[in-house]
This record gives sequence, C-alpha cells and structure tokens, in this order.
Amino acid sequence: MSQVRNDWTTKEVQELLQKPLNDLVFEAQTVHRQHFNPNEVQISTLLSIKTGACPEDCKYCPQSAHYHTGLDRERLMAVESVLAEAQAAKEKGASRFCMGAAWRNPKDRDMPYVIEMIQGVKALGLESCMTLGMLSNEQAKMLQQAGLDYYNHNLDTSPEFYGDVISTRTYQDRLNTLSNVRDAGMKVCAGGIVGMGESVTDRASLLVQLANLPKHPESVPINMLVKVEGTPFAKIEDMDNFEFVRTVAVARILMPASHVRLSAGREDMNDEMQALCFLAGANSIFYGEKLLTTANPGADADLRLFERLGITPEQLDGYDDEVHTAVIEDAIRERENPVRYYDAS
Repeated sequence: MSQVRNDWTTKEVQELLQKPLNDLVFEAQTVHRQHFNPNEVQISTLLSIKTGACPEDCKYCPQSAHYHTGLDRERLMAVESVLAEAQAAKEKGASRFCMGAAWRNPKDRDMPYVIEMIQGVKALGLESCMTLGMLSNEQAKMLQQAGLDYYNHNLDTSPEFYGDVISTRTYQDRLNTLSNVRDAGMKVCAGGIVGMGESVTDRASLLVQLANLPKHPESVPINMLVKVEGTPFAKIEDMDNFEFVRTVAVARILMPASHVRLSAGREDMNDEMQALCFLAGANSIFYGEKLLTTANPGADADLRLFERLGITPEQLDGYDDEVHTAVIEDAIRERENPVRYYDAS
C-alpha cells in the first residue's frame, strides 16, 4: 500500500512531473489500484445557483464583474428550482450534487436559502457540495450543521504564481477557508487550474500545497483553463495535453486516497485523452452540459465513453430511493407558485 505523506518537496514533485510518461502513468495506476476500484468513476453535477457579478478579479473567470464577457447576471436561485435540478442529476447517475455561487463570501441574508438547498439535496440521497467563496468559522459550522458533506475552495495555482492570477484575495485567505471547513468537520474539495501560463515548477508547487495540507482533500479537481473572450487569459497559449495528463498522474501519486477529478476543460478533450487521464488515476468527473458557465460534455456522451471503457459510475450505499424521491417531490411542490430566483444578490 502506498504511503500517505504530507511532507513532499517541490523538487520531488518536479522530478515526478518530468519522468517518462509511461513510467509515470504506470506508477500512478499502481497507486490508484491500491485505493480504488480502477473501473469506477464518481460522478458529480455542478449547478450555478447564483451567476455573475462577482467582485473578485480572477483573470480566468467569466463571472468576474471586472471583465465584459457577455455573461447574464442572475440572482440566487429559488430552493425549489435547485432541488428540481438535483432530482434530474440523480436520475442521470450523479452521486454528488455541487452548488456554486459567484460570491466573494456568502452574506447572512443568503444563509437560510443555502441551508434549505443543502437539506433538500441530502433528502434526495445525494452527497452535497457547495462553493460560495470564503467562509468564516461560524459560516462553516452552519453549513456543517445543515448537513453539507463537501466544501469546494480551490487554491487555483502556486503561491509564487498566484499574484499573476488574482489580487482581490490572498493565498492565505484561501488556506484559512480550507482550515475553517476542516475544523467544522466537513470534507474538503480543493484543487487548481493549469494552463494559465504557469511553469512546471508552479504546477509542482500547487500540488505540494495540496498534498501537504494537514489532511489531504477528499476531492482534488484538476481544471484545464477554459479560455473565455473578455477575460485577461483569453489568449494564453494552449497547454500541452500530455502535461495535463502528467499533472493528473502526480496528483494521484501524492494524494493516493483522494478522488482526483477531471473538471473544467473536458469539452476540449477527446475520448482518448480522457481515457489516458483515467488510466493516470482520475476517478471523478463533473457531468452535465455546463460547469457553472462554461461548456462541458453531455451526460449521454460521458456514459457512452464509460461503456466503451468498461467504466461504471461509483454508487452511494444506504439510501432508499423511493422515500427520498417522495421527499424531494413534496419539497418541489410545496409552493403554489414557485419562482426560479429569490431576490437576493
């Protein structure tokens, strides 16, 4: 069984990233088989519950209010609409439902609606995940008490490259939120984005930051930059596909018991590249036609690929589908005139 470590050095990780690809993928697949069924992939769905007008200036993000990308701004979705989306996601095979809001941090007025969403998703028998920006200790405790399973807060890139990506919050702000989430008793979903013009050393440094957290994130999303017109990173040169596969493989080696997720950028990956990523240890995907605001392969395309590769979706145990479906349907019908959005910013 591979050793779980929290003391990796950037030099060690750089050496892994530079190994011959065959050797690196073989090592990653060997580690993967020690901790997971190699032919199962966890499926998550990501829904934008509040879109656009984010005050942060992340140079990759079409939801930032600092850039003109043509994105329509939307208010916080109504609970009933979110639960209907969760129901549909479950019917298509998702085991986890993730909800994202374009906030710097949630406001007190938003928390009751967020808590209702968590409770409804849990009643359906899905794992729940949210990404709402920075969290205080008190907010993290509220989400945990509502039953939230996972909280996503990516580090994005290395500490050294971070200032080239964002200026409106610090790297320590991100680490503090991860600490608050862990202290509250929730599972951590934290990864980064590659292909933003960073160096191999930066990618190594990002992976070191994740792998040397006091406890490894349970989910590690590896995002390929999606270039959006109007953002400062729209014209960055494409990252080499094999460098992306290397990043996935090293994430698997460094964090052997974590789910390593193919996240943003899959729309631009052919089936062969995705298959190579699964071979390199990726065992989680987001499916659905959108990831927040960017394109993603359709669920049917993913399931066809799984069939070709002999992969099956990872299942959750212990849920009575009929009971939970009845609960969620009652929640959806609760109001006579449901609306899609609440009047919340």
